[in-house]
Amino acid sequence: MDRRKFIKTLGVGTAAVSLPGFGCVSSQNEPAKPNIVLLFADDMGYGDLGSYGHPTIKTPNLDQMAQDGIRLTSFYVAAPSCTPSRAALLTGRYPFRSGLSNVLLPESENGIPQTEVTLAEKLKEQGYNTMAIGKWHLGHAKPEYLPTANGFDNYLGLLYSNDMIPPWVETDKPLELYRDTEPVEHPVDQSTLTKRYTEEALKFIESQKDDPFFLYLPYNMPHLPINTAAEFKGKSMAGLYGDVIEAIDWSVGQILSALDKNGLDENTLVIFTSDNGPWINMPDRMLQAGNERWHVGSAGPLRGAKANTYEGGMRVPAIMRWPGKITPGQTSAEMATAMDLYPTIIKACGGAVPDDRVIDGNDILPMLKGQAPSPTTELYYFRREELEAVRSGKWKLRLSGHLRTDVKPEDLPTPELFDLHVDPFERNNVAERHPDVTEQLREKLHQFRKSM
Repeated sequence: MDRRKFIKTLGVGTAAVSLPGFGCVSSQNEPAKPNIVLLFADDMGYGDLGSYGHPTIKTPNLDQMAQDGIRLTSFYVAAPSCTPSRAALLTGRYPFRSGLSNVLLPESENGIPQTEVTLAEKLKEQGYNTMAIGKWHLGHAKPEYLPTANGFDNYLGLLYSNDMIPPWVETDKPLELYRDTEPVEHPVDQSTLTKRYTEEALKFIESQKDDPFFLYLPYNMPHLPINTAAEFKGKSMAGLYGDVIEAIDWSVGQILSALDKNGLDENTLVIFTSDNGPWINMPDRMLQAGNERWHVGSAGPLRGAKANTYEGGMRVPAIMRWPGKITPGQTSAEMATAMDLYPTIIKACGGAVPDDRVIDGNDILPMLKGQAPSPTTELYYFRREELEAVRSGKWKLRLSGHLRTDVKPEDLPTPELFDLHVDPFERNNVAERHPDVTEQLREKLHQFRKSM
């Protein structure tokens, strides 16, 4: 029996059996396994939260979560778009390794390979109850691509992006709300998704009294077309987009309150981040059916946005909270990535990181605790299948003509070198001043491309 079939035999939505390595009940000498809550926004920019400098959007719950834990200012996703970013989050690997470098469309026939070992599957091995609520976007054409075939006991959500319907996308496939493996709503009332996802999350948390759990909540918002429930509309100074972000902040507050109410607060690691930067450079096809150009977020002072490899496309807000483990009140510019969450969570939960494949993430828990610098010192920036940039320490080299006005499309791009410690805004290309650094990073790109 293969690994996935074995995990499935433990039972969907039931307590894990008491097998060696799978038991949920700790002895008196063993600490309880921590619960994991992973909250993942869609297209939320670096500058969309109060604690990251937005002047009019109010996010008191996320701001308090940052005060109670750590706020990271150099946290990256592995890709500036939906599917590859999610693949990297749940596998700890650059998305090209799983063949998911491109955004899946309604007609896409591919999905997450059965050979990948997801974070949920690793936690199932440790006796965790698991649930995914929200946007999946890792495949839907076959049953083996669905969340329930990839480590999650239960699922409620949309299988791909909320804009993948007419008039924004030409498709005959219906966008449906799924529960586990079956559609339960069509057309989908998107205005209440954040509220309904939150209610489902609260039910799940309240049911977890005896066993450790993993709750993965990838919100559909604030991806266009944005919408929110009536009670949140017109409340934000920042208009409808602000309403949507403040509804997500409300959701975070509800989840944190539920953890406290159920006595789970002290033993739960809560993580909030986003899948990529804001969709500032959206295509004209999106400007229909009520969408406006100001219905998107902000990368704050960063250059770039979703779908490109400047900082604004891949550097995102990240807040983590674990009372008693993560020292409160920290703000850190140490590098970390969404791929780091895979080994960090697995090790924190008593599991072993797979050793039969390349894992690109690192265990950053000592850094989160303030005990050590981050082990992550390099990041490779991909736009779809194209390797366009590398960050090593404070230096970032970008070799791409995409969005460049200083090079012609038919010419080889000249290097862009940025010192991200003094110029995180990527305003000053210093390649000519530092030819040695430029050549060192060019060689890193060359060697990594060869390894692919």
